[in-house]
Amino acid sequence: MDAPLWTETHAPELAELPQDDAREYLQRAVEEPINLLLQGPPGSGKTAAARALAREAHDDPDNDFVEINVADFFGRTKTEIKNDPRFEHFLVGRSSMSKRDMINHVLKESASYAPVSGGYTTVLLDNAEDVREDFQQALRRIMEQHHRTTQFLIATRQPTKLIPPIRSRCFPVSVRAPRTDETAAVLERIVDREGVAYDADGLEFVAGYADGNLRQAILAAQTTVEDEGELTMGAAYETLGEVGLDDDVESMLEDAETGAFTDARSTLDDLLVDEGFDGEEVLEAILRVARKRYQGEQLARIHRLAADVEFEMHEGTSDRIHVSHLLAELGRDA
Repeated sequence: MDAPLWTETHAPELAELPQDDAREYLQRAVEEPINLLLQGPPGSGKTAAARALAREAHDDPDNDFVEINVADFFGRTKTEIKNDPRFEHFLVGRSSMSKRDMINHVLKESASYAPVSGGYTTVLLDNAEDVREDFQQALRRIMEQHHRTTQFLIATRQPTKLIPPIRSRCFPVSVRAPRTDETAAVLERIVDREGVAYDADGLEFVAGYADGNLRQAILAAQTTVEDEGELTMGAAYETLGEVGLDDDVESMLEDAETGAFTDARSTLDDLLVDEGFDGEEVLEAILRVARKRYQGEQLARIHRLAADVEFEMHEGTSDRIHVSHLLAELGRDA
């Protein structure tokens, strides 16, 4: 998908969030800043909600809002982290740091910045379930040290993975998966702004296809419009009936088997980030393709690896890291 993603170009304002209950709590946090624990399933809109809150609360959100995705650190090499333009100015001359020390340093420096346009800075820590306990203890100390000048938003799909001292310093806000009618209303607002022809059945079909994953619904609607020029029932069925993971997964497995792990992981990143699928969806597709591709012991091996990955993902660790591990195991004999 080469065009700008609708998830970015049509990012919601606080008043446009589909979940009434979460929206009410976030609106109150604009008037009285407090630390928030945003908890909910993948694709429910936790990150979009945090960004909407920051835009509403700050006159200059570009400077007074700091977004740190844990996967940007623990799922990447030290060199990749140091070369990221968002972090490089924090890490100049600090090549000997461990990854844990890098994220601690970036977070501490971000929290200590004087706000440009208001009385406080907002820091979002996204995918917090991937944070190890030793880092969580460091985060707790940073939250204590900067509680007067920094609002922390902790977004996670598994709040039980956070240590009690962090949970106790945040007001919990559940960002539930939106209902089909709520997702359809979001899609209608977007296609109206895009000037795209649509019908109610098309909106409902895409919303049902995404099954509560708002990010996936928006990306599926954009794919349909780019392919068919409209978001009608016929257009959505024609596009989404053919769009699936299988072709990409087939290519990804082939790359992994031949030792082209970088290419395989690049495809995985596209599926998880650009296309908006979660790890469980990718894993299901891997097994579906594997049943056509392998037999005997090789198929049994894939199922064993997938079972391990599924368990690890349910434990709250990174989808990317563990599916990558499966791909690396496939390429071990290359």
